Amino acid sequence: MAGPYLTGVSALFPEIFLVLSALVLLMLGAFRGDRTTPLICWLAVLAVAIDILLVARLPAGRQVVLSGLFVSDAFSRFAKLLVLVASGLSIVLSMTYLKREKIAHFEFPVLMLIATTGMLMMVSANDLLSLYISIELQSLALYVLAAFDRDNLRASEAGLKYFVLGALASGMMLYGCSLIYGFGGTTNFSHLATLLQSHHAVPVGLIVGIVFLSVGLAFKVSAVPFHMWTPDVYEGAPTPVTAFFAVAPKVAAIVLFVRAMEAPFGSIGGDWQQIVVFLSIASMVLGAFAGIAQRNIKRLMAYSSISHAGFALIGLAAGTAAGIRGLLIYMAIYIVMTLGAFGVILCMRRSGVMVEEIADLAGLARRQPGLALAMVLFMFSLAGVPPLAGFFGKFYIFMAAIDAHLYTLAVVGVLSSVVGAYYYLHVVKVMYFDAPAEPLEQGVPREMTIVLALTGLFTLLFFVYPAPLVSSAQAAAAVFFH
Repeated sequence: MAGPYLTGVSALFPEIFLVLSALVLLMLGAFRGDRTTPLICWLAVLAVAIDILLVARLPAGRQVVLSGLFVSDAFSRFAKLLVLVASGLSIVLSMTYLKREKIAHFEFPVLMLIATTGMLMMVSANDLLSLYISIELQSLALYVLAAFDRDNLRASEAGLKYFVLGALASGMMLYGCSLIYGFGGTTNFSHLATLLQSHHAVPVGLIVGIVFLSVGLAFKVSAVPFHMWTPDVYEGAPTPVTAFFAVAPKVAAIVLFVRAMEAPFGSIGGDWQQIVVFLSIASMVLGAFAGIAQRNIKRLMAYSSISHAGFALIGLAAGTAAGIRGLLIYMAIYIVMTLGAFGVILCMRRSGVMVEEIADLAGLARRQPGLALAMVLFMFSLAGVPPLAGFFGKFYIFMAAIDAHLYTLAVVGVLSSVVGAYYYLHVVKVMYFDAPAEPLEQGVPREMTIVLALTGLFTLLFFVYPAPLVSSAQAAAAVFFH
């Protein structure tokens, strides 16, 4: 029996390497204690960097392994690179924070590696069973990370809220999977696709199953109306964890949403397209308007994240190769500008204490012009101001919607961008035009400077040479439309 299970096991090397790295670092921390936390953090970053090389060297073409549970193709490889870059940069951003807040425990980078392994499995899921198990592997690590600062009441509350609502979403997703299995007779994506192409009438029970599956996935991408956990968890969790939540799990969940809809159910797109259209419009509109009233910058970034999930889902709603390409480009750009913004937020300290209110940025441009300039870049890019990278992300998405004749979706997206620009510009206005507040601490840690420089340059200069990202996304999207 070992033969069919282990054939093509090389496709699993990135996941195997990352989970083994997590176990080795866990043992190192257990024997050496918390004093090795900085070393373990850097070793975790090294493990992620090696994993990026392993993913880049995966064989071209499509490989299905583990008896159809797991697939390696251009789409999964592109998504894995995004997840790994997001995770590696998130660990780098967290190092100084953990030390200053006295929560530098060796378990932190280990949990991030385990969550990242779950995300890599998510984007390669080719079966409802592997989809569910990989989501749970990711989620269990994320629940602990949200409450990592266990002496902080807000962090404990964030972890509990995330756990309770996450368990509810998992239950609904599992119910949807059971309905799909009951009416389709299989959990494998390829078999479901073949079955639906040969059937003229789709069973109603199967459609209901798709609805429940969509609800569970919408929770994971924090799409409205399943977004209720996002602002509280983002505000309460330690700031580096919030940065991590905003990028890596978000990308993995949106990519999984695409695979779970397109791979098995692509032939009946008309039956689920309106669900995605609703999630997209609701997320863009609520994210734009609810963000206006926010005074805490982490809550602002939470509503920004909800809004951007709505923009990305336009690509899935289009249901075309151009739509999926636009979605992948959008998520790649979103990772960079969001991590850059969180890098600046992590530099907001006064008298040794983290500050999170937007008003605390007042006068930053006079005292730390470099930091203020970086924040301007990221805020303008998130708002979609040309010629920054964020503009091109939205451009590809909106053009895909127009090509698919989803004019309403494109118009709502443009109007939501205009409304959302208000709260991004408000941050800029506070930094440059408000009376200086009590000064923030001077000095930016070296690793933070490197991250801000890299993300800033990408955001500013993306338009000079976008071809590598666009062509890679094109090849990844073609997987579903051959």
